[in-house]
Amino acid sequence: MEVVIVPDAKAGGELIAEAMAKLLGRKPGALLGVATGSTPLPVYEALAAKVRSGAVDVGRARIAQLDEYVGLPADHPESYRSVLRREVLEPLGIGMEQFTGPDGTAEDVQGACEAYDKALSEAGGVDLQLLGIGTDGHIGFNEPCSSLASRTRIKTLTEQTRIDNARFFDGDIDQVPHHVITQGIGTILEARHLVLLATGEGKADAVAATVEGPVAAVCPASALQLHPHATVVVDEAAASKLKLADYFRHTYANKPEWQGI
Repeated sequence: MEVVIVPDAKAGGELIAEAMAKLLGRKPGALLGVATGSTPLPVYEALAAKVRSGAVDVGRARIAQLDEYVGLPADHPESYRSVLRREVLEPLGIGMEQFTGPDGTAEDVQGACEAYDKALSEAGGVDLQLLGIGTDGHIGFNEPCSSLASRTRIKTLTEQTRIDNARFFDGDIDQVPHHVITQGIGTILEARHLVLLATGEGKADAVAATVEGPVAAVCPASALQLHPHATVVVDEAAASKLKLADYFRHTYANKPEWQGI
């Protein structure tokens, strides 16, 4: 696992967007896995700027969704499909025909989960999966004690998560779905390159457990230690609990420039 410490969220977004741009330069039809939330927004903003400047061509790029609410219509403004359309697809000029995600409205939810895993495999697999991390170490909606071998499946949201997400539903928790479909940890680990972005002091404990702690289901993100190409990009605040921070700074500062992340 490579740990890259950057000055702030903007720098992290630019670094990851550059890695995506280089990937698309090598493989124009690459499948990019994206996440929702505020943390990855600097990545999408930086990548959109590259598209506008002509530095990268996303005409053949494909986008894959990490998770989705169960029961919300696809066109609901707070479905993750709608959120990603606003925050990723439209700014990049990518059409919905280049997008794939789980069907949160399916009558057979388990069948929809299995179908999404199959769709990702048939698409050739995810080339680069962008991840955020929760303060408890969750990735996607794989909460602590999720199986490290789990596949795309339905998960029940905790009461605290529904309270936290109520701000997107006019402050009304009753509008927040109880369930989501999420890629499992085993599914996530099949991506060729995993890039986790974490910013802010509130993520410092989770980052330390992910990078320097044991591989354990109590910190789902620690499963990234098992991946052959995992990159953790953190700002100074999120890196503040890392015991090996100076080592990570030294190794990144001295790596060959051609190697990228």
